[in-house]
Amino acid sequence: MSRAAVLAGLGAYVPPRTVTNDDLAATMVTSDSWIRTRTGIRERHWADTGTTTGDLAAVAGQRALKSAGVDSVDLVVLATSTPNQPMPATAPEVAEALGLGTVAAYDISAACAGFLYALSAAAGAIAAGVADRVLAIGADLWSTRLNPEDRAVSVIFGDGAGAAVVRAGDADEPGALLGFDLGSDGAHRDLARVPGDGSRELSTGDPRRPEDRYMVMQGKDMFTHAVNRMAGSSEQLLGKIGWTAADVDWCAAHQANVRILHTVADVLEVDRARMLVHLDRVGNTSAASIPLALTDAALDGRLKAGDRVLMTAFGGGLSWASAAVRWPELAVLDI
Repeated sequence: MSRAAVLAGLGAYVPPRTVTNDDLAATMVTSDSWIRTRTGIRERHWADTGTTTGDLAAVAGQRALKSAGVDSVDLVVLATSTPNQPMPATAPEVAEALGLGTVAAYDISAACAGFLYALSAAAGAIAAGVADRVLAIGADLWSTRLNPEDRAVSVIFGDGAGAAVVRAGDADEPGALLGFDLGSDGAHRDLARVPGDGSRELSTGDPRRPEDRYMVMQGKDMFTHAVNRMAGSSEQLLGKIGWTAADVDWCAAHQANVRILHTVADVLEVDRARMLVHLDRVGNTSAASIPLALTDAALDGRLKAGDRVLMTAFGGGLSWASAAVRWPELAVLDI
């Protein structure tokens, strides 16, 4: 049997503070109707003061370990665009918080596609024999990076984390990750970005502008690229693994906008009812969105052992990724 990465545990977490559309309408020029019509979001969760991305990641990671019934891994891969600080990486801090000792741990920055990049890195480490068990986490805390004067962006994002334990196993067993498709296009890096805090800003010698710490995004162009790249990547992956759209029981796409989800489903010719939707309750949680959506579907019984699941994501970079798995039996904890 060929050595493969097998999904063995799943965990997710959002901070307890709920921010509704009406809450936002009380502080900026917007409305519940405006937000729902354009995004499908009705509420999101924002972390309280003092909470870090690492804190969210640690809770999700602990739940994934418990789901898998293990207390150790050989590697931690954390996908985030909002690390605790530029250096050092947040992953070693999360590993320490989880009591994992001196295991290898590193961060990946691939925006909203980050979790699937982390899964791919985990699968690669297992295939190479570098690790037998890996904790892959996607976590982002965007609430501190949102400009309250930019309603088009500020109403979209929520904070959260999701994690998966993958272990070495056989390619033909339930839970085996069947394949990946990854891509990027740096020519469009300006479509979604945080201008400040990097070497580009600091090397100019110009005074730092407070507003440059906020995310800026060109929503219309991002919509078009998101549909094209997620659909195209999904089609590439389906061809690689020998599935057709009709074989897909569930599609867990990045939870950016319900109109994007529906359009991707239409392009792929997957029934919209097979597209997992969780963003209405948590917003766009960036790298955490796919594991959060999967956890939600597993908890309410939609995801069942044997289901064929297509995962696809798109984010700033530009970056995109797709992966597939035949769903295993998992004991999943509450979000």
